[in-house]
Amino acid sequence: MSVSYFVRYEAVAENPSEFLRYYREQHTSILARFPGLRRIVLHAPVAWNDRFPVRPDRFLLLAQMEFDTQEDLDRALGSEARADARRDFANFPRFEGSVYHQATRSEEVFPA
Repeated sequence: MSVSYFVRYEAVAENPSEFLRYYREQHTSILARFPGLRRIVLHAPVAWNDRFPVRPDRFLLLAQMEFDTQEDLDRALGSEARADARRDFANFPRFEGSVYHQATRSEEVFPA
């Protein structure tokens, strides 16, 4: 069991590849300073087909930060690195849309 913190960008970027490049190369270096952070996983959309009728999500990026415990997450969210990450938001390449934050208890039910 672990705790994950997701930041979901439901947005359209002027230049999606530039947005993803900035996030991967610049912003994650700040996130990596979060105390107790175990790993960062970036989820970017790909073209896909499903023969069943489903409603696809429309996100630009889903960032997942994984911690061992709730206490580790709480410490990270109160850290100076978190404040630096919030300040860096002003440097992101232009996009329009909404940003959502969600903490979850993560349970692996099918190991690779």
